[in-house]
Amino acid sequence: MNRVSRRSILGAAAGLLAAPTLVRAQAPRELVIVTYPGRLSEPHRWLGDQMERRHPGLRVRLVPSDSQDIVAQIKAGQGQSAFDAMPNDEPPHITAMAEGYIARRDDSGLRNLGNVFPDLLAKSQGFGVPATYSLVGIAYNTALVRTPPESWADLWKPEFRGKIGIARTSSNLGLATLAIAAKSFGGSETALEVGWEKLRELQPKAARSPAILTQMLEREEIAIAPLWNNNTASAAEKGLPIRFVMPKPGAIAIISFMSAISNSRHPALVNEWLDGILSAEYQARAAGSPYFFGPTVRGVTVPEAARPYTPSTPAEVLALQTIDWPAIAPQRGGLVERFDRIFAL
Repeated sequence: MNRVSRRSILGAAAGLLAAPTLVRAQAPRELVIVTYPGRLSEPHRWLGDQMERRHPGLRVRLVPSDSQDIVAQIKAGQGQSAFDAMPNDEPPHITAMAEGYIARRDDSGLRNLGNVFPDLLAKSQGFGVPATYSLVGIAYNTALVRTPPESWADLWKPEFRGKIGIARTSSNLGLATLAIAAKSFGGSETALEVGWEKLRELQPKAARSPAILTQMLEREEIAIAPLWNNNTASAAEKGLPIRFVMPKPGAIAIISFMSAISNSRHPALVNEWLDGILSAEYQARAAGSPYFFGPTVRGVTVPEAARPYTPSTPAEVLALQTIDWPAIAPQRGGLVERFDRIFAL
């Protein structure tokens, strides 16, 4: 019978202490990705599972969070981030580039980059990839609206006055609504005064957030509103009489970018993640129910259930409108203050 002596145990322990690099090498790698809350994170989880299968020992950890919370943590770390990649809509993407907490894109390993719609890729300005887009269109309650609107200008029909909801300009939806009002009547992102006048004409009911605006539409407190396609689809899937219109001359596309965070510990894995975001498989999954994210690459078949809420033909994609965010985003603070004064929020 073999005995394990105290000396052999101490010798083994000493050997482990003498080889700390061996112990560290056995620790699993972890890629930490900021994601959306709730079910909207599911396409990211699917993509993470694919990467884990390709890389035994890799763990892709998703952190559901508001991007501003993550930004505060990144800044507090003074360049040493615990995160590797994050999504940002267009206005915070612009801020992230200026403040340097996301990294310039490395195109060398992105096989799917050539499939991205060029106009959407250009908006990245060389940082991250255009992952998806959401739409601002017109949502309406069919129990209250007999003739659906066809254009943005239809919001100013007399029958809708006092029955329209708008979101506060602290949200991208609210800023887009102000820009739409201005651009529909000869203004622009740098000439918003006509937009304020036209919003007042609507005699609208204001909501602090898109979620509250959706609830007001569901409760029939309002009949119609500029709203995200995702919020509208979610309400309709509950069986509520809510419909979505992509109005002429086009719905407003607001892009979400996925970007590497500066000083990521795993730049090669992050590039693989970004390339996966641009894959047709990921894009088709994200376009389906209950996510309804717009595809940013060519050749993706939009699922049937998503077609009322997401462009499914090249012509519909080409009709999409955008907002000049570099012009309007820096004004946000003053625009929120003015909105609250006018609409008593």
